[in-house]
Amino acid sequence: MMSYIEKKYLKKIYDTFEDLSGIDKKLLELIEYRSFNKADEIAKSLANLNKKMNLILKQYYPEIKEIDEKLKIKSIMKFYYDLLDKLTDFIRNVETFQNIDDKYYQSLIDFIHEKEDLIDTKYKGIATRELTSFYDKKSRENLEKILESKLKLRDREFFTFGSLEEEIKKIAKLNGADSISINKPEIYASEKLKNMNTAIRFERNDRNRQKIEQIGKALNIYLQAKGYRVVLIEKNLLLTNAPLLQD
Repeated sequence: MMSYIEKKYLKKIYDTFEDLSGIDKKLLELIEYRSFNKADEIAKSLANLNKKMNLILKQYYPEIKEIDEKLKIKSIMKFYYDLLDKLTDFIRNVETFQNIDDKYYQSLIDFIHEKEDLIDTKYKGIATRELTSFYDKKSRENLEKILESKLKLRDREFFTFGSLEEEIKKIAKLNGADSISINKPEIYASEKLKNMNTAIRFERNDRNRQKIEQIGKALNIYLQAKGYRVVLIEKNLLLTNAPLLQD
């Protein structure tokens, strides 16, 4: 029999799944435009989706002990993780001006339309195998060893700075920036926008306004997809709450 706490968190999980259903419907509407112009809105929905999934995974799911419920939750989560991967790939293609044909858009549309079937068949099967392995003593011991080694690796990499900064600079250059700098915002900007503790400035030697705007748009999409807030102050200057190392 479920405890009060387990029932409470199970309800929170299914309430969050209702929210996720609203997000994937909105994403479907945006994708059906088949337009790069909707990339900003897709990135915002993507960030919201990721935030809610992390909430389930980190706060609610660990409290669930009932195997049947764990199976249902895990199956649904696997669908959303694949959706997240597919749409992150879409955003990256937009950032780097990759050609996206009608077939690509249709594959995303079909994936969302087939959500229930995929959860009941493909993802339920995967989740069943994973849970069976986890509760098998020998498999669990092996899994724990793998997790332990991954945690040790993560600890070693914790102080390796620069990955997010390098990715930002790479995206800016791919979109035509000749120079890019990451610094602390000027006083007027930081007072106006609280918690926006990083300023990213990008330049082109030819000062082409349209291309500079495209750089800002690409960075905006990338940072929002990562879950950070972004405000474009000038054509070539944006502020973000991303915790970046300054130049």
